[in-house]
This record gives sequence, structure tokens and C-alpha cells, in this order.
Amino acid sequence: MRSLGKDEARQFALSWLPAWTGNDPERLASFYADDAYYLDPGVPDGINGKPALLAYFSRLLAYNPHWVWTQVEGIPMEDGFLNKWHATVPVGDKILSITGVCLVQLDAQGKIRRNEVYFDRSNLLAEIASQRNR
Repeated sequence: MRSLGKDEARQFALSWLPAWTGNDPERLASFYADDAYYLDPGVPDGINGKPALLAYFSRLLAYNPHWVWTQVEGIPMEDGFLNKWHATVPVGDKILSITGVCLVQLDAQGKIRRNEVYFDRSNLLAEIASQRNR
């Protein structure tokens, strides 16, 4: 697979990122290859394969059904793009604004084979703890 240009990365993100909102882990998992590798701050050792990914997405989306992810910029890279993103994340009575990046590499069928998500989650964890203490 070749790198995606900015317009292609934007088009991919316009269909993929909305799948992170709501509680439909099967829809989100449909963007990933069967042997996909996924990593984010909550799973720093990563997850391999769609069954494990689907189990993780099921828990994650059930806990965060109303967050919204949008692309800020797509930067071409080998086999995909670097996705600069913005998320609004409801936590109790607050809505957090979070910005981060993720590496998105696609296989020959256009499915995500590698997705690594990076962001500073210190404010998110602090707000979750604060809400629990109320």
C-alpha cells in the first residue's frame, strides 16, 4: 500500500473517526484488518488481532459512547498517514478537549493493520478521579 495524500487521509478519517462515537464496536472493528495491531495509552503493550481488538473496543466504547473524534490534519507516511486529531470527551458534568496523534497504516485491502494512538491523558485521568470522588 502506498501513503495516502492529504485528501485521501481526510476522506478515510471522515468515515473512520465517526465510528469511534456511539457504542458500536463491530462498526469500528470493521475498519481494522484481522491481524491488526493497536496501541493507545490504556494498552501500552498493544493488542494483536481483531478478536482482542473487538473486546477492547467493546469496553472502551461502552464507557465513552458520547466522545467525538475529528481529524485536524492528515500527514502522508508509508502505507497510510499520521492523523492529528481532536476529541471532545464527556467526563461526568465536564467535556474535555483533547488533542493527539495516531499512526494509521493500511493493508492492501485498505483496512487498518497498525494503529498507534498517542496523547497526554493526565487531564483525562485527573477528571475521572475527580468525578469518582464526588
